[in-house]
Amino acid sequence: MTAIDWDGVRLVVFDVDGTLYSQKALRLRMLKDLVGHTIASRSVETLKTLRHYRKLRETIGEQEIDDFESVLIARTAQKADIEQTKVQAIAREWIELRPLAHVRACRYPHVAELFAALKRRHKIIGIFSDYPAVDKLRAMDLKADIVVSAVDENVGILKPDPRGLIVIMAAAGVGPKETILIGDRTERDGEVARRAGTASLIRSNRSIEGWSCFANYRAPIFSPLLDP
Repeated sequence: MTAIDWDGVRLVVFDVDGTLYSQKALRLRMLKDLVGHTIASRSVETLKTLRHYRKLRETIGEQEIDDFESVLIARTAQKADIEQTKVQAIAREWIELRPLAHVRACRYPHVAELFAALKRRHKIIGIFSDYPAVDKLRAMDLKADIVVSAVDENVGILKPDPRGLIVIMAAAGVGPKETILIGDRTERDGEVARRAGTASLIRSNRSIEGWSCFANYRAPIFSPLLDP
């Protein structure tokens, strides 16, 4: 693992899903809710729509399409054979709103301590997510200085395009060499950092060749920040 010169870092940018909380734990909770909804409604429409939506979102991210949301909604509506307004309503309910009841319980241990340590050391905390993140941060009891998501009007494109990270650096008045991005996917977060010229750290339970990784937020890589 490459050592991080934390003294030279002014801006620490976090991904959200899978980085600040366990995506697996959240999906298990959401699956329980979704099964209950499917049984109660006697319809698989929501289940089918969400499956298409998630799969197409990944594909559209790989294709790096501008104004991706309108394309995503249109393609999902076509695949699920329902109206676009219904796709929007289902996505908002199940992707943005319902997870808020569960996300705090799925937050990784020691994340709050790291955020507090960063503030004590006068680091700027940024958030760069493919999904709206303000409400999720509030639900996890976390505060950041700059919050940017792919759906923002001045971004409009999914990772690995680095536009959102560039927006954050500009807002912070910080250059790439003073920035580090912490995420959980090399092909998305790691690639964003590479394209923007910043350092990166990948949350992973295993080592990944060519990448600096950490398994938890008490890992030695964070000791210079956490130690008194």
